[in-house]
Amino acid sequence: MPFFSAKVPQDYEKGERLDKYIASLPNGMNRSKLKSGVTEILINGKKSKLSQKIKAGDQIDIQWEENIPDDIEPQNIPLDIIYEDENVTVVNKKQGMVTHPACGNWDGTLVNALLYHWQRASIQLSKEGSESEILAERRPGIVHRLDKETSGIIITAKNRDSEEWLQAQFKDKSLQKEYILITTGRPPAPYGDIRTQIIRDPKNRHRFKAVENTDQGKYARTLYHCISCYGNYSLIRVRIKTGRTHQIRVHMKYLGCPILGDSIYNKPDSNFPEASLCLHSQKLKIRLPGQKEYSTFRTKTPKRFLEVEKKLKAKYPKTIL
Repeated sequence: MPFFSAKVPQDYEKGERLDKYIASLPNGMNRSKLKSGVTEILINGKKSKLSQKIKAGDQIDIQWEENIPDDIEPQNIPLDIIYEDENVTVVNKKQGMVTHPACGNWDGTLVNALLYHWQRASIQLSKEGSESEILAERRPGIVHRLDKETSGIIITAKNRDSEEWLQAQFKDKSLQKEYILITTGRPPAPYGDIRTQIIRDPKNRHRFKAVENTDQGKYARTLYHCISCYGNYSLIRVRIKTGRTHQIRVHMKYLGCPILGDSIYNKPDSNFPEASLCLHSQKLKIRLPGQKEYSTFRTKTPKRFLEVEKKLKAKYPKTIL
């Protein structure tokens, strides 16, 4: 994947937008390419936007993807649908499925599957327009997302009005999202309220880390309840009050009990060498479009969890913190 780096000269005084500055450089990229193909922008190691104003001495690092497709095709991919009406489709997303097309995953996503299920035509991707407009084209009906290796409930909107209705609840945090997970290690207490900032890990740009006593990054809050422990493993229920990238995974690492099977924030486990990420979105409580009362959606515990629990119960006694 192409990568561009530049250092703003110390005598720079203009204060231009990042995209304008990059386009003006002899070896830079035009603004259209930046908008359509950029996958990550870092200024002094921090995630930034094309609209950010730069200053003297800034270190700029940009990663982008070539060969972006011209359209998003409907694909006949089976979906585990929990609920559906004229406004929404609630899906139990399988592990390994990407939520929407993006760098490295331009097909086989939930969006491709939904387009086919909804009997929609291909979506033509434009290379011009604002950053938000270009991203919106790739995410029709998507109001929240789950990591590729996280399974579970995700609600999608069939029309613009429903999308705005659902987005408002994610924004004002009036809904409730609950996850289950299995960790390596035990949390320090049976219940907890984790409140930190989350920043990109300066040592590894593919990871994030939780930090305190700073205004850098984004605020994140996670509530957890340790259901039971088996030896050095814990079954935990989590509710998130914010929706940051990798939030639960980062906060569990911060607690000293990273999620079993997490290849980014945990080490391989000799007891479970084949374990994949044990993180599942189990419950969503939300008001459907036009409704005053909340609807609650639940899923069964995934097979991979049951297999791990069976081995843990055979090897260790159950304890409660």
